[in-house]
Formats: sequence, C-alpha cells, structure tokens
Amino acid sequence: MKAGTALNTRLDHHNPLVFDTHELGRRPGAMLRLSREIAAPADLGLAGVIGVPEGNRLNIKLRLESVMEGVLVTGTVRGMAAGECVRCLEAVESELKADFQEMFSYPDADDRIRSKAEPADDAEDDEDTLFLEDGLFDLEPVLRDVVVLALPLQPVCREDCLGLCPDCGLSLNDDPDHHHDAVDIRWAALQGLVTDQGVEKDNMSGTASDGVQSAAEKQEK
Repeated sequence: MKAGTALNTRLDHHNPLVFDTHELGRRPGAMLRLSREIAAPADLGLAGVIGVPEGNRLNIKLRLESVMEGVLVTGTVRGMAAGECVRCLEAVESELKADFQEMFSYPDADDRIRSKAEPADDAEDDEDTLFLEDGLFDLEPVLRDVVVLALPLQPVCREDCLGLCPDCGLSLNDDPDHHHDAVDIRWAALQGLVTDQGVEKDNMSGTASDGVQSAAEKQEK
C-alpha cells in the first residue's frame, strides 16, 4: 500500500523523505523547487539482485506544483547501485537515474474537481491515491517504486561476460580457452567393458604362454 492511503499515520517532518508543501499555500499555479541529499533507506532495490546499499547517498531534485486537487510532484533521483553479475557473480556497480511524477491529493479535495471514474473503479482508485497529511507528503513509497523500475533485472559486469565454467566454476573471463574434455556417458560403459576384456585376454594369453613354456621344459628333460 502506498503512503498516504492510511491517513491516521502521522508523518514525521524530521524524516528526510518527508517534504513540506505549506509554502505553496494551496494556491493553484504556485511552484516550489527543492533539492535534497539523503542516505538511502534499507532494502532499496531488487532483493538479492541489485539495489542501493543502505546509507549510500541519493540526490533528489523536486518540483512541487500546486493544483486544484493537491500537489503535483515531479522529480529525479540519482545514486549508485550495487549488486552482482548474474553470469560470473562478480560485484557490479551501476549508476542510477530515475524520473518520476506523482500527484499528492488534499484529503478534503472536492470530488467534483477530481477526475471522474466509473463506480466499479472507485475502490481501486482510492487505494492508489496518495494523500497529503497536514501539508506533508512521504516520498519513500514513490522512490521505492521508481528505483526498482530503473534497475536492471539481470545485471552483468559487462555485456560480453562469459560467465562461469559449468563443470568447475572457473571464471571464463579469466581464461576464455578453458574447457574440459567431454566424455559421452553413452560410451562410458562400453569403454569399461573393452578395458575388462583386454585385461581378460591378457590374462588368458599369459596363462597359455606359461603352459607352452612348461611343456617345452618337460620335453627338454
């Protein structure tokens, strides 16, 4: 659920991701530009894949525009994400830049001013609506959504990464010519059979040779 839908949750103006719109004075057409550098919150990104490490610096630039039904927030977030290559598992760093735009509505906005929706869509629209609370809005849920969409789903250290050897796990980027002699499992049993027969023949030959040599020794005697 996006922030603002639960109006009984009090926003903390000390939170670096909570912004104040009182300066706009609910005057349609009024505009305010803000710039803020913050420490990234925990779990910002794709869990186990890539994300902005907690505490990393994020640069946020916002333009707040007062409209009849609330405040339109347009912004850009920049930072550095970290993860691991999906092919070779080496560490990966990726520059993050994401643009976004969201409407934060006044809780008491006149329904006649808001865009009309079909009755069947009212519940869904209410759930997706972001609200101002005492002139404040929380940017964190919006930030989480845009960061996830801006990050690669399958990060790679480089486009031509060769990955790992499936047999021993060696990085093929370090040794592109690395390979293992493949043995066809369909012939493995036959190879064993041939080897066993060879040993048996050798044993039989050795026995026959011993018999001939014994007969020769008897004739000499």
